[in-house]
Amino acid sequence: MKPLEKYTFGVGDRFAHQASAQLDAFIQARRQGWEVVPVWNKSNREHLTVGSQPPSVLAAAQAAVKAADWRHGFHVDADHIGIATVEPFLACSDFFTLDVADSIGKPAPARELDAFVAQHRSLIGTHALPGLSTPLVVDEQRLRGTAEKYLAAAIRAGETYRHILAAKGAAEFVTEVSMDETDAPQTPPELLIILAALADQQVPLQTIAPKFTGRFNKGVDYVGDVGQFEREFRDDLAVIAHAVTRFQLPAELKLSVHSGSDKFSIYPAIRNAIRDTGAGLHIKTAGTTWLEEVIGLAESGGGGLEIAKAIYAQAHAKREALCEPYAAVIDIDPRRLPEPSEVNGWASSHFVAALRHEPSCPDFNADLRQLLHVGYKVAAQMGNRYNDALGSCRQAISRNVTYNLFERHLRPLFG
Repeated sequence: MKPLEKYTFGVGDRFAHQASAQLDAFIQARRQGWEVVPVWNKSNREHLTVGSQPPSVLAAAQAAVKAADWRHGFHVDADHIGIATVEPFLACSDFFTLDVADSIGKPAPARELDAFVAQHRSLIGTHALPGLSTPLVVDEQRLRGTAEKYLAAAIRAGETYRHILAAKGAAEFVTEVSMDETDAPQTPPELLIILAALADQQVPLQTIAPKFTGRFNKGVDYVGDVGQFEREFRDDLAVIAHAVTRFQLPAELKLSVHSGSDKFSIYPAIRNAIRDTGAGLHIKTAGTTWLEEVIGLAESGGGGLEIAKAIYAQAHAKREALCEPYAAVIDIDPRRLPEPSEVNGWASSHFVAALRHEPSCPDFNADLRQLLHVGYKVAAQMGNRYNDALGSCRQAISRNVTYNLFERHLRPLFG
């Protein structure tokens, strides 16, 4: 098991051009006394869409770290992988997000289910844990019902972890388990039972990403009751603290929030909770840097603005195909998407205002932003035209990438 720092922040870089600009935000955070470590994450789906290979993420991160003389650690996350997709990541990643969402709700073998329930009957009862909003109540029905829904997922996590362990041998790595991409949030009693199941599978998980109440749509703010989110978040922290001792899980086990990028309204709740409890945090963004690239292109005007408009026009034309893989995590009303002919007439400032995530701006368009968030395939298909533009507009793009991470993400969470 590789040691994991207390505060880690996952950043995506779709086209592997912005590692230095991203790292600059963490350098600025260090100057403020915020000890946050970057985790560069990219999923198999993103690699397939862009046409890249997993080693490119490590190469970009290493180059940025070397250029900046960064000496505070970093990680490369094989994001949302399983046994079927992990092989290309084994040599170049030291952080593995085991996505077991497909196994949630599937039946575990009856013998293993019965054995799990029998072994953990001590969980039945009322648990008044420090930090909980209300005591946990676990009865026979809840214990068995939770196992019926999640035990197969825990078994799959164990199989995937052991596959990685066998392949990497003595090489140390970080293990995260992701259960956020499912139909319903996990309640605190369910999380306790899930952690028992993962401990039984001998998965030394260091972060776990549960699903929280509310909408975590791609590229836009949280939609839901912030007060309810904070209660769930604090309750989960309490459950984790208890489970670490009860099930002999790694002491550094912490919550992971897979944000879909830019969940600004819940950042104060997260900040207050980790300050009050002393808990660690892993928070993961992805497409926000890709959107800052498009903003930087548009802000540059000229050819950069033309490319930004071309990306929107093609994304608009291919909207259904682009949105289909992300249907569960976007809410786009086509009626609120401007026609490409209208966008072609926009000035640079109008395009930037529509895309930049500043909800108070009257020109901000959350539907346009979500469409472009999932539309990075369009840029990938542009090939050299897009990549060359990233180089020619580098100054504006880097400024936007660094500012976005530092001012909109790191400062609200750790400042």
